[in-house]
Parts: sequence; structure tokens; C-alpha cells
Amino acid sequence: MTDSHDFDELLRSWPYEVDSLSVRQVTCADGRDVLQMRVDMGVLQLELSGRPDGTRPDGFETFYDLLLSEARSYGSEMVLDDDQCSEVEREYIQYYQRRLCWLRLEEYDKAVQDADHTLALLDLCREYSPDEEWTLSHEQQRPFVLFHRTQAAALLNLDKSKPHAAIAEINKGLDQLRAVYEEFDAEDQYDDDEFVGRLRDFREALKSEYASGRTLNERLEAAVAAEEYELAAQLRDELAKRHKA
Repeated sequence: MTDSHDFDELLRSWPYEVDSLSVRQVTCADGRDVLQMRVDMGVLQLELSGRPDGTRPDGFETFYDLLLSEARSYGSEMVLDDDQCSEVEREYIQYYQRRLCWLRLEEYDKAVQDADHTLALLDLCREYSPDEEWTLSHEQQRPFVLFHRTQAAALLNLDKSKPHAAIAEINKGLDQLRAVYEEFDAEDQYDDDEFVGRLRDFREALKSEYASGRTLNERLEAAVAAEEYELAAQLRDELAKRHKA
């Protein structure tokens, strides 16, 4: 008789591949869809919405929502304790794993949503951090999350046949990355950042492939800098039309 806890057949039927990320969406016996990621010596299963492990911390959808509620109650006096710090780590990792799944499955809108959740969690942790060392250890992760978010947002616009919007998302992401370096007085390291380099390469590839040249925003900035105010006004009108479309 087969033991219901035996995963041998599952693991044999879905081999682990060292050089690629294996992800799939499956339907469970109860009818709900979940994500599965093949990892070394096992499989991770993640819910499609809410917290990836399917739990509701103290009845809240996510631990972030629980922390936000407590922050509203305690205000500026709140400081994360050891247990809360551990729960932050758990939620960060879970959303990272699901973000990888969404990127692999090309579900870019969902990757953006999960990245936004993680960035909001990092913001909350920075505000109520127990000490500077803990803050820095988590802020070091922000560029990676911003990189994923920018990638996903740009690819989402490409799927919608909007290369100009994709380039605009990359420029926005680069500005956000620069702001992180400026905040920690490390602007001299910005140009050497791996994620900055990859986003710049992505942007140039898009400009080359779609012959899009400079975006409207880039042309507007150049017109203002050159004091070409009539041209700047025309570009602003064009931007306004695109936002209404």
C-alpha cells in the first residue's frame, strides 16, 4: 500500500534542474489553483493571492497588514521585537519566491503587485526598525526588489505593445535606484551597480529594437534644460494626451 506522505513519484516525475527555474500552476483536489516551484530535494507550493503560505496572521491578510494596524495604534513609539523581525523575514522570503514564479510564468502584473508589497514591507520595517544594523541589512535588498519590479513593469508594457511606456518604467526604476544610493551617501557606487547596468542595457535594447529614441519625458527634460519652452509646451500636451488615452 502506498504511503500518502510519500513524495517519490512526484519528485521523479518533475526532476530538479540546476540551471533553470521550474514553475507551474496546478489545480488542487479542492479546486483551488496554486503555484509550485521545484527546488533541490523538494517542491514549494504557494497560494496565488494573499500571503503565499495561505496563513492569516492574527486574522490579517498578511503580516504587513498586521504590522500596519499595530503601527496605527502605537504610532512612532513602536519598535519591532525579535518575533516580529522573524515574521518580517518569513514574509519577505515568501513574496520573493512567488515573485520569481510570476516572472518565470510571465505574469508581470502579478510580479509588480508582489514587488510593491515587499517594498511597502521594507518601508514599514525601516520606520520601526529595532536598530540601524537591522535597517541596513534589509535596505540592501531594496535595489534587488526595485530591479524585479522595474523589469516586470517594463515587460508588462511590452506585452501591451507600448515600448515607450516600457522605457519610461525603466527610467523610473533607475531614478528610484539612484535615490537609494543617494540616501545612503553611496552615489559613487550607482554606475557600478549590476542592476543599474542590466536595466540600462535593457533600455538601450528596446530603443534599438523599436527605434524609439528618446522618450517624451526625456525630450521634455532636454527642452526645458535648453530653455526651448515652446517645444516643452508641445511635449507636455502630447504627454497629457497619452495619459488620457
